Amino acid sequence: MWGAVDWSGGDRDETRAALQRAVDLGCNFFDTAFAYGDGKSEALLGELCRANPGRRLYTATKIPPKNRRWPSRREHTVDDCYPPDHVEAQVRLSLKSAGLPRFDLIQLHTWEDSWLGDRRWLARLEELRRQGLFDGIGISINRWEPWNGVEAVRAGVVDAVQVIYNVFDQNPEDQLFPTCAAHDVAVIARVPFDEGTLTGTLTRDTRFPDGDWRATYFVPENLESSVAHAEALAPLCPAGMTMAEMALRFVLGNDTVATVIPGMRSRRHVEANIACSDAGALPAALVHALRAHRWDRLPTAWSQ
Repeated sequence: MWGAVDWSGGDRDETRAALQRAVDLGCNFFDTAFAYGDGKSEALLGELCRANPGRRLYTATKIPPKNRRWPSRREHTVDDCYPPDHVEAQVRLSLKSAGLPRFDLIQLHTWEDSWLGDRRWLARLEELRRQGLFDGIGISINRWEPWNGVEAVRAGVVDAVQVIYNVFDQNPEDQLFPTCAAHDVAVIARVPFDEGTLTGTLTRDTRFPDGDWRATYFVPENLESSVAHAEALAPLCPAGMTMAEMALRFVLGNDTVATVIPGMRSRRHVEANIACSDAGALPAALVHALRAHRWDRLPTAWSQ
């Protein structure tokens, strides 16, 4: 499990050390995207694989939409986002960035179920898969729209879906998770800490530096509401357990989740996350209590 590198001032040497620490502790699935630093994150992943030739590391990346719009919109077409030539060019560019001969999983970084009506993107991906450039095909589902991916799973065109799932965002359990289980499609859970809200460290006075995307995500409206929800959740955290541990173990405890990709930039983060994995699922009574904190949200101009 590994999430994206945040390129707003991160220490690259520390990131490299953190990645190696993850491998040393048993992490073997690493997810990235070309859009994370325009290939820089993929380059780090390639370095990691070459530094560990005796270990089986599973690699996943994402093709950015041609129009570079996140999230996708209902009106976006395949030609806007994933025309076949763009798909192929980006797969090959990602392989070049990483310096790898193949990936285990290639994902579309945005998704609309309406694109099932124009499968030119899929035909090109299948052709590239036959060439041995990757094994699996996946999609990354827009924030707070887990319903917009159910038809792709039912159609049998994907091997994995990546979706936001955490204590607040429990709605993938409604339709998406049962459909994935029925069709043997892997679930990659992202944003287990709700962009930091579920770590319990945000306050109403939290501010982010210019260039950090969280500065545009945690607008006053969102920051105020997020902190209020975290404060309501905090009393449930057992003694000796951090909110971050509680949040991550909630996700790991769902049997439909194949893996979770918490972001990390330090060895401290890696060690804490791996410890959560080793600790296993939360007590059933605590999981039941956390279910009352489901927070259903709709995409907005700032939710990205």
